[in-house]
Amino acid sequence: MRESTTVRAGPVVPSGPSEAVLEVDGLSVTFPQRSGDVRAVRDVSFTVRRGEFLAVVGESGSGKSVSATAVMGLLPSTARVTGDVRFQDRSLLGMSDRALSRLRGNRISMVFQDPLSALNPVHTVGAQVEEVLRLHAASTSPAAASARAVELLRTVGIPDAARRARAYPHEFSGGMRQRAMIAMAIANDPDLIIADEPTTALDVTIQAQIMEVLQEARRLTGAAVLLITHDLGVVAGHADRVAVMYAGTVVEQGTVEEIFYSPRMPYTLGLLRSVPNLTTAGTERLVPLEGRPPSLDALGPGCPFAPRCPLVVDRCRQEEPALLPVGTERRGPLPGDPGRVHAAACWRAPELESGAVHAADVFPRPAGVAARTVADDGETVLEVTDLVRHFPLTRGAVVKRRVGTVRAVDGVSFTLRRGQTLGLVGESGCGKSTTVLEILEMARPQHGTIRINGRDVAQLTKAERRHLRRDVQVVFQDPMAALDPRLPVAALVGEPLTAQGADRATISRRVAETLELVGLDPSMASRYPHEFSGGQRQRLGIARALSTEPRVLVLDEPVSALDVSIQAGVINLLEDLRDRLGLSYVFVAHDLAVVRQIADTVAVMYLGRIVEQGPVAPLYARPRHPYTQALISAVPVPDPGVEAARRRILLEGDLPSPTAEPHGCPFRPRCPLYRVLDEDARSRCRDEEPELRALGPLTAACHHAERNHLLVAGRSGAGTRSPAPRAHEDRSSENTP
Repeated sequence: MRESTTVRAGPVVPSGPSEAVLEVDGLSVTFPQRSGDVRAVRDVSFTVRRGEFLAVVGESGSGKSVSATAVMGLLPSTARVTGDVRFQDRSLLGMSDRALSRLRGNRISMVFQDPLSALNPVHTVGAQVEEVLRLHAASTSPAAASARAVELLRTVGIPDAARRARAYPHEFSGGMRQRAMIAMAIANDPDLIIADEPTTALDVTIQAQIMEVLQEARRLTGAAVLLITHDLGVVAGHADRVAVMYAGTVVEQGTVEEIFYSPRMPYTLGLLRSVPNLTTAGTERLVPLEGRPPSLDALGPGCPFAPRCPLVVDRCRQEEPALLPVGTERRGPLPGDPGRVHAAACWRAPELESGAVHAADVFPRPAGVAARTVADDGETVLEVTDLVRHFPLTRGAVVKRRVGTVRAVDGVSFTLRRGQTLGLVGESGCGKSTTVLEILEMARPQHGTIRINGRDVAQLTKAERRHLRRDVQVVFQDPMAALDPRLPVAALVGEPLTAQGADRATISRRVAETLELVGLDPSMASRYPHEFSGGQRQRLGIARALSTEPRVLVLDEPVSALDVSIQAGVINLLEDLRDRLGLSYVFVAHDLAVVRQIADTVAVMYLGRIVEQGPVAPLYARPRHPYTQALISAVPVPDPGVEAARRRILLEGDLPSPTAEPHGCPFRPRCPLYRVLDEDARSRCRDEEPELRALGPLTAACHHAERNHLLVAGRSGAGTRSPAPRAHEDRSSENTP
């Protein structure tokens, strides 16, 4: 069993003025545009010391990535950059590109968000790691560079590194590609690693592995880490300090404990309130951060957050606040080292500090959510039994021959009742999307049955199938890609009704009704998708799905492409619509905190099969399958104290190929429980494939589920780092969020 304790050990060397690795002072970046200059970064200052982990957080468009790109000297030539960026007392902004190239990849390295785009597809991964080494150390021999590349790939956890070094990027999974990027980043023992959203598109299990690798890289090299992210759970578990950005500038900064337990900027409070928390999900409503960030080409004179702020006063609209130290007695200018104090850019920060305004009242949470109950004998709206979907794997351009089978879905069964939400979870490639596509297609499956409203879809005529499609609609992951940019909202929302042959009057009436349902003004029906924010576009997608008055909504990662502040409003909307209209949801997601917030039952999939299933409360409280335990264990919690004390069960390797012939338990190669069992127990895992069996309120496909206390005991111990004293230790105070 491989366990990981979440440790935020702080900087690896004592702090001091000489230990500053990166000093950003008054950085501003402007992009000239015909419509007006875009002030993407405005007077940003922060310091990163050796061995320190600084997280920069904020919504999309807040200037996080532009700031990092400016540090690397990778902005387009049209950008106007002012201020100063000093790396180890050397100014970077005045350097030539040749001089910067000697630093990039050597003393400063970067891990990009999309590793597939960052890696060269025509060179092997090993060759690309070798290139980084030889560019900055010309005397390195090819043999030495090759050996070092294999060693680096092994260091970041890539199995069989010598063989995989000869593979191409497309032959790596997403998690392995990101590890290869980290191997390149640490190849020359840099002093600063900039990681730009390194875990955004990854499964929660792979995300945990990547953050562990990044922490290990920091420990091995002593490098400072500048992490750009929107995931506050990741920040809570790994960062030492946090800078919160909004509208191109830093609006609050401090230690991770200060930001999470004593925020003094309403925007920070709003972000924290909108994050789904695995420890409280399902027991309280999320608090959405209403509105959208301002346009950076038309900023007004006051605080940019004023239009969205519940504490706004006249002064906020007239004068933008400076970033000042927190504390009524310390509201003077920032000291010479601005990165070392808790500071906030808010006129009302002194009132939050003194308690005159309670943080809990800024974005108040609604009353606790009443426990939901869905009757077991309620009306069944969707029933899937032994569903199978296999795809042939062929080779040959002219004469194709079958060389294998991809078992995308391999015997899936579940039942969905009226008003119920089923969460379908698992890593990418486990068969979730193929399962829901089989349902949406409403065609005869290869094997098994699909019943919608009690009707077997295999026996439907073409006309009956078309009519039944009214009852099952879908909301896609990317709202912009799902909406035709050439059509106005009225045509987009009414499109399903048009396909069903509805008349114009009915379509017009339903468009207005559904827009009202999802919280949009019916007068917006004449607008086009590009005129809406991301959250509004997802609401349009929901409105379109509701236009036919369906009974079942298939929600395929409906909030994963949204900022956390917008995500909360969409989740609340989906909960309200379900309860108001009696809808049933199949909710496909990899974010288990979101699933915990909205689902009634959960089905966990692995390699095309359901390995655990049952009501959400007992499944999260005491999962019986080791895979479910690892998934839940990997979910970051936006609480530094919880993160510092918990232990994670990290899965070894990536999801196996679905083409492999099943022999024994398919989870066995990655199973942490298998590693601690005796030989007799292991032999059963190797020889016999487990079937789903009842274990109290849950069903699980594990031979040794009764022995999962071996993993539970390993998770329950405290971490090696004692949490810092926290403002919320006395949570009787209403001044904590």
